[in-house]
Amino acid sequence: MKAFIDAHREVHGVEPIRRVLPIAPSTYHEHAARRLDPGRLPPRARRDARLSVEIRRVFNENFGVYGVREVWRQMLREGFDVARCTVSRLMRSMGLSGAVRESASGPPCRIPPRPVRATG
Repeated sequence: MKAFIDAHREVHGVEPIRRVLPIAPSTYHEHAARRLDPGRLPPRARRDARLSVEIRRVFNENFGVYGVREVWRQMLREGFDVARCTVSRLMRSMGLSGAVRESASGPPCRIPPRPVRATG
């Protein structure tokens, strides 16, 4: 909703749009203030921003094959105090996932044809 208001505020204005949409004026104005001043972001959002940089670094340093558990363990080894569910949430929001092995029902293995024996 906030993005919609931002996109159409020049044409219609904030207050008329806000009256139609179910959003409190304080919510919209706080959103606008946070966009201008990142220091007003909640502590979780600030921490997530810092951790996202580190998660991407660990993921890239390991050739993009580390999954959630491996990234989490590497971050613990490096001294970060972070929960596995937090790493999972942030990796999902960044679109990162580790290498996935082929499943047993994956592509069939190619079996070479048996040579035909000459009879005779």
